[in-house]
Amino acid sequence: MVSLKKIYITTGLTLIIIILGIVAITTWYTVDESDQAVILTFGKVDETITEPGLHVKMPWPIQTVEKVSKETFSLQFGYTDKDGVVEDLPKETKMITGDENIVLADLVVQWKITDPQKYLYNVDNPNELLYDSTSAALRSIIGNSRIDDALTSGKAEIEANVRELLSHLIEKYDIGISVLAVKLQDVELPNDEVRKAFTDVTDARETMNTKNNEAKKYENQRMNEAEGEIAAINSAAEGEKAARTERARGDVAVFNKLYAEYKNSPDITRERLVIETLEQVLPNAEIYIMNDDGNTMKYFPIRALEKEQPKAPAESEGTE
Repeated sequence: MVSLKKIYITTGLTLIIIILGIVAITTWYTVDESDQAVILTFGKVDETITEPGLHVKMPWPIQTVEKVSKETFSLQFGYTDKDGVVEDLPKETKMITGDENIVLADLVVQWKITDPQKYLYNVDNPNELLYDSTSAALRSIIGNSRIDDALTSGKAEIEANVRELLSHLIEKYDIGISVLAVKLQDVELPNDEVRKAFTDVTDARETMNTKNNEAKKYENQRMNEAEGEIAAINSAAEGEKAARTERARGDVAVFNKLYAEYKNSPDITRERLVIETLEQVLPNAEIYIMNDDGNTMKYFPIRALEKEQPKAPAESEGTE
């Protein structure tokens, strides 16, 4: 009886020590800077802990803790990258564009957990659902895009549209995930012959664009030169107009002045105008004014005699 009693006591003490140890160990927990935690009370979500540090809870099995990371994750669609070894998954990346061409497209999705409770308990496998949603969003956008846009200048727009559609799907599924960025890695044609043909077409298009840009540049240059010439002609015309206007005003002023003189002395003014006109028309002519009374006109050629005068004595001696 004594030994059995000791066994019971020893067993009870052992159980108490074990229970106290479990209570001591499971009543506190830590949350790192990069983690967030969910507290479960009898398997039901009680609260979400996002503050790092040491926290206290009720012992197991009353309350338990589930931790998830707050860091940003990368989802690789269409390929895998393990330890620097890249493996393509062509069956997943092959899709049809809106103009019925086949392309291979893969991308990377940056995402993070924003609601640990929904991420842990709203769906069995949130990562798989995110992958399938990414595939659906990418195929939908590529299926509504032209092959030229997918391979060349339309990649940025495709990325934005994929992110918008993927974010809408994830929000609809309500799995506590937020999509941060979508980046197309490669969009290419399925074989070398098709790629070469498309490259030739792209090069021809680039050449056409280059020629068009050069033609527009030449057109703009010629237009600027023509506009400059037009401005110069207009400026010269305005200057000529102003000059002629001023000359006309001067002529009017002179005419008015002559008219006033003519009214005072018409005969004298008339003769003066005739003489001035003759001087303008015949600038090198000699004008003689004579009074003709009807009889024989008397004219003595003084100028001719002046021209025939002998040379000065000094000049004669010099010649001798």
